[in-house]
Amino acid sequence: MYKLLLLAALLGCALAAPINDDTITKFLSNADTDGSYGYSVEQASGIAFGEQGQGGIGARGSYSYISPEGIPVQVTYEADENGFRPQSELLPTPPPIPEAILQSIRYIQEHPTPEELADRAVRAQQI
Repeated sequence: MYKLLLLAALLGCALAAPINDDTITKFLSNADTDGSYGYSVEQASGIAFGEQGQGGIGARGSYSYISPEGIPVQVTYEADENGFRPQSELLPTPPPIPEAILQSIRYIQEHPTPEELADRAVRAQQI
């Protein structure tokens, strides 16, 4: 009977508590003995983040929030031996490589210098 009364009191307090922007509305976490893990957190302010992965090997996750300008921001990422690779429509991207530069690169690859040819010969013998 006391447990039921205590549960009802705790539930009443939880429902009566005001929710501010920092209040965590969802928290899920999992960690296994093989090193795999996962978590997901959401706040009343709209901030959400989560990740799952294998400790020391790699991880995939995402986070989202509302920018000060009111724009929803969502970023997904992958991190492993190839580094951290975020993806989002709001991340800046490099401009395309001009055609003249691409032609120069092709020319250099098609017309190696004598030093480059000598280096290729040495490397071929090492393999």
